Amino acid sequence: MYQAAFMFRPGSTDADFEAFTAQINACANRLDGFLGEENWQSPDGSLRLAIYYWADRACLDVFVRDPIHRKAKARQAEWYNGYHVIVSKVVSTYGDGKLPHPTGDSRRERRA
Repeated sequence: MYQAAFMFRPGSTDADFEAFTAQINACANRLDGFLGEENWQSPDGSLRLAIYYWADRACLDVFVRDPIHRKAKARQAEWYNGYHVIVSKVVSTYGDGKLPHPTGDSRRERRA
């Protein structure tokens, strides 16, 4: 499993931004290996984080190469006041089972 964390400082958005966002989300949701996403925002709204979870690197790579995603990335300077992406391999996930999460619970799944 992989996660792609996209941290950014929001800038000005427009109708193109909204359209790209909807198309990119639709693309992710169409891919069999897309597991889900989480979003976080700092209390003052100056920093945001979107984390996308993928079953494997191959599926993440399909998403990265999507033409709409690539076009949006090329225009990032119009909409963000800075960004940073972190792609990580997820080696373990767990919890008490009371908080649903896109990654599941690898320790419980190994026992089953």
